[in-house]
Amino acid sequence: MSKNSNNELSVSSEVGRLRRLLVHSPDSGLGKVVPSKAQDWLFEDIVHLDTIRKNEYDFYTKILLYFLDPKKIKGKLKEIDSEKNNRDFYKPDNAKFFRSEKVVELQWLLTDILNDHEIKLKLVASVCAIENCSYDTQKDLLALDALSLSKTFITGTLNDNRMLFPPIPNFIFTRDIGIVINDHILLNKPARKARTREALIAKYIFFNHPFFEHYNDKIIELPDTTHHFLLPKEGDEKRVTLEGGDVMVVSKDHILIGVSERTSMEAAHQAINILFEKNLLKKISIVKIPKKRDYMHIDTVFTQVKKNVWVMLGNFSKKTMKHEDADAVQRILESNKKEDKLKIIQFKKKDIENPKIFDNLEDLLTDISEHDLDCKEKVKFIYSGNNQFPFDAREQWTDSCNLLALKEGVVLGYDRNDKTVEAFQENGFEVIKAKELIDKLETGELQVENLENTLILMPSAELSRARGGFHCMSMPLLRDEL
Repeated sequence: MSKNSNNELSVSSEVGRLRRLLVHSPDSGLGKVVPSKAQDWLFEDIVHLDTIRKNEYDFYTKILLYFLDPKKIKGKLKEIDSEKNNRDFYKPDNAKFFRSEKVVELQWLLTDILNDHEIKLKLVASVCAIENCSYDTQKDLLALDALSLSKTFITGTLNDNRMLFPPIPNFIFTRDIGIVINDHILLNKPARKARTREALIAKYIFFNHPFFEHYNDKIIELPDTTHHFLLPKEGDEKRVTLEGGDVMVVSKDHILIGVSERTSMEAAHQAINILFEKNLLKKISIVKIPKKRDYMHIDTVFTQVKKNVWVMLGNFSKKTMKHEDADAVQRILESNKKEDKLKIIQFKKKDIENPKIFDNLEDLLTDISEHDLDCKEKVKFIYSGNNQFPFDAREQWTDSCNLLALKEGVVLGYDRNDKTVEAFQENGFEVIKAKELIDKLETGELQVENLENTLILMPSAELSRARGGFHCMSMPLLRDEL
């Protein structure tokens, strides 16, 4: 990426027109995940690499480029997808790679910084330390050029055949490595060892790539608690772990932080103190969800579609939480199931001693729409699986609530969540499949600027096995203000 590019960072909403984001295309490391290690590497299943690339993720890349950087793709699609090019356009290590400064590939940034010899020495030493490599392996890595080394760091494989250490298949979920809050970057602290190398690579990129050089003093790292390494396992709640899927920037003055399976209460505590001290925000709402693999992060439970429209899992709706259909005995018994409790606490910088408590998710999201975003229209909720059992749980598992807004009201989701699609249609949304949209954008039959209230359905047979939707697979760097 050129040093002189317009490298503004600014995110102050979830639905403002997306202008720039960080992504990472599925790499060969995904094709090396084995069943016995899949869950250790935070995958539910093994995936078929060619299918996930050609039949699924490539559609995502095309749509992002049509929306964010159309000159890279419009009028060139036939040539890009011709047999002779064999996907060269999509490969970060190929000379024909699209190299967009709007749809920014992490592997490309990593290659850039590894051309600096001093950074290369430090990063090789750091990776070798956390992966317990031999001295000979360290020498082999130092002998590589920047392009080959970046590929090895990500896939774990040297020269496409010698595995040195595990791949980092979760690198496609760029949301988790950091979050832009207004004009600052909050870096993550992953909860699982499988993501340690991701966090290290991301840190080196943010602190060393020319694209971020004007923001070095605006990068926030959460400190660990004193003597955290002495804590017993049952003291995990005192560890500082935070992933980007648990942070939502809902307005320039207000963010949500999820306390979940991956983000600890101590991390939320540290983030509140630091962000208020820096005067970045006026409000921070903590959304504590059950620590279950089903939920993982708050963005698997809800995301925003428009200023006044949200998609969410009905388990946390008013009706479910109040057990209105239950008899007296059932209501009392279920109200004491602590593991299924949702807890929402909103802190205000000017009156931190008197937080506001919300009884349910809908009340919080309605409050955001009405008071933070000044919505005059009725606030609407679209429910996973159209709030029908068992489709609500099935489709939430395959990321029906994990949508990425390309602009207000135009969102990307998976084509497999049929009942959720019905719910969108019932709420006045047009539904279009990715291939059809791309064809119409290419011919000019549709224009990005004219799209509104649209759910774009992406092919998802393999991609959804990784347990992450398009909200997870994006780190917005720049959005228009609402």
